[in-house]
Amino acid sequence: MKLNLANPIVFFDLETTGINIAKDRIVEISVLKVFPNGKEEQRTVRVNPGMHIPEEASKVHGIYDDDVKDCPQFKGIAKELAHYIEGSDLGGYNSNRFDIPLLAEEFLRAEVDFDMSRRKFVDVQTIFHKMEQRTLSAAYRFYCDKNLEDAHTAAADTLATYEVLKAQLDRYGDKLENNIEFLSKFSAQNRNVDFAGFIVINDKEEEVFNFGKNKGMSVAKVLKEQPGYYDWVMKSDFPLYTKKVLTRIKLRDSSLLK
Repeated sequence: MKLNLANPIVFFDLETTGINIAKDRIVEISVLKVFPNGKEEQRTVRVNPGMHIPEEASKVHGIYDDDVKDCPQFKGIAKELAHYIEGSDLGGYNSNRFDIPLLAEEFLRAEVDFDMSRRKFVDVQTIFHKMEQRTLSAAYRFYCDKNLEDAHTAAADTLATYEVLKAQLDRYGDKLENNIEFLSKFSAQNRNVDFAGFIVINDKEEEVFNFGKNKGMSVAKVLKEQPGYYDWVMKSDFPLYTKKVLTRIKLRDSSLLK
């Protein structure tokens, strides 16, 4: 089924040095841009992470230090990448919980002001898990009746994700609407305020913490009653974007500055 698009959608996949959003870096990014008229463009770029790629990560994606030593660092491609995906919605596999938060971190580290909160996100893994409970390779076999060759390479995973989403729309046409706004809402796990989900919106439309001793409590109330909590978060190993969001909330409420 052809996607019903109001805007282009960029499916993307990251290969990284690890799974820590705050500390790890991108070593390869592949993007597949699908336009409303059905045109497709795919690009894959390797990135020098500026740090050693751990052996356990290299064994997964096959990318080693020597493979990227002459590649540009993310800061060198950030502006061009931001321009390329500007005005597009974003899609991926497990992207809401990992790829999007990590990409947001890389943009912040590169000092590129790219507001990803203005676009819709479609996480194909979430749709799959809500429907069938499987992995990407199994999803590809289940929906597309194909084996995923070169799994854990960014280009193969990106293309497979796009094909799985189209097949999901064919299979669940009575349950899934072929528009990005619906798919974005359907594939969301929480109503995140930050990309990593440390701060979310509850059913009362309040910003609340989603971790630790203050889980479920109003961010504004915690910052007012526990002034040291903000400093603890800022000094701890949280993603840069989470800290940016928390600072914005703190500054927004002038009563917290007294």
